[in-house]
Amino acid sequence: MSNVQRVVTHGVFELDGGSWEVDNNIWLVGDESEVVVFDAAHDAQPIIDAVGGRNVVAVVCTHGHNDHVTVAPELGQALDAPVLLHPGDDVLWRMTHPDKDFRGVDDGQTLTVGGIELRALHTPGHSPGSVCWYAPDLNAVFSGDTLFQGGPGATGRSFSDFPTILESISGRLGTLPGGTVVYTGHGDSTTIGDEIVHYDEWVARGH
Repeated sequence: MSNVQRVVTHGVFELDGGSWEVDNNIWLVGDESEVVVFDAAHDAQPIIDAVGGRNVVAVVCTHGHNDHVTVAPELGQALDAPVLLHPGDDVLWRMTHPDKDFRGVDDGQTLTVGGIELRALHTPGHSPGSVCWYAPDLNAVFSGDTLFQGGPGATGRSFSDFPTILESISGRLGTLPGGTVVYTGHGDSTTIGDEIVHYDEWVARGH
């Protein structure tokens, strides 16, 4: 069994009065006995099916946008697992779950699942509390919407900032080995090296 599994769910991202249909990647990391679930998008059942009865160490939300936390409380309850989110995204979380709580994540915090260490890298910009999770043992980083194949995540909406995401990518993700696989919140995976070579182009683009 691979240490990394992908589940894709479809739904709607809503912010600032707009709505967009999106496909979201949910990543399951671990082994045959325990997993961490990254992001809780749209629909709980496909995620529960993929977990397949394994122990869930945590349901980790890379950030607080509704399409990444849609079913987080439901999953936490169904899988008897804590829901983790950086407190910087509390305002976004409350837009979807005004009456539900999460457990705060700190920069540098680690989780261990199936012998694999995952380390939280606070990477604000797409949202104030965006966190990427680095797994040195897997040569992988789970980037949420901070970095995609093709560049930084969107910053044209409330609570986001382009210079901040550039700083997060250059100062945090850009220091990881170039061969590190980037498992993204939407779309195809990439590597740090394949993206960071375009950094100056992103700066020049200005958004």
